[in-house]
Amino acid sequence: MTSVKQKEIRMKNKIFELYKPDSLAEFLTFHKNNPEEKFVYVAQQPPANINILSASDFGYLVICLPNTGPESQAIYSTSPFVRKMKKNLQDFRPQDYLLAIGDPIIIGICNIAISDVTNGKFNVLKWDRREYRYYPLELDFYN
Repeated sequence: MTSVKQKEIRMKNKIFELYKPDSLAEFLTFHKNNPEEKFVYVAQQPPANINILSASDFGYLVICLPNTGPESQAIYSTSPFVRKMKKNLQDFRPQDYLLAIGDPIIIGICNIAISDVTNGKFNVLKWDRREYRYYPLELDFYN
């Protein structure tokens, strides 16, 4: 197997974490150089007991915020989270998905930030508890 092919296979399992500077830089470069790829923006890193890897069937996983520490909950002020999510989701495209997991306030901020970028029309992934799989849904806030 060629090294290009090996790198391609390794990248399919890549998870980008936008709150880590090196991972953010890697994501920005990859996103720019691969405009045809799909991405699943995960609002917040899930707890250790929740496995979201099957969502990668819909695109590369891009985790916007951690699930621990001061950046994990909007308690006193939402302004820092609004700014951060607007920046993290500014390149959301019609072929991308939102995986809404984490703090409900942060999920709401994600929906609004994405709606601003996409004029209210975007894709989300919905977990089906009976089938144990994600289903893609299209949201259209204006129709």
